[in-house]
Amino acid sequence: MPLIISLIMMNNITVNKFKENLNYFLEQVLTQHIPLKIKDEKGADFIIINAKDWEREQETLYVLQNNSLMQQILESSKTHKEGHGYSPNQWELDEIISI
Repeated sequence: MPLIISLIMMNNITVNKFKENLNYFLEQVLTQHIPLKIKDEKGADFIIINAKDWEREQETLYVLQNNSLMQQILESSKTHKEGHGYSPNQWELDEIISI
């Protein structure tokens, strides 16, 4: 789930509610892949997120911040739309699919 959608769907609770229902909320974060924003007694916020989701978001941020990768994606998208992009051979397709 993209970060922007995750943030829109994120649940907000108090730290006391989180403590009272710790197992329930952790299970929801792990299985539903929706981050949980928690506010403590002093008004500070923290977020619980599935580790795989966090790693995916970090990879996305890396790509978005890397000008070289973004340029490659733009060029690839352009050639694809024009219908003359690279077409892998059967061996390459088999390698891609087996990953």
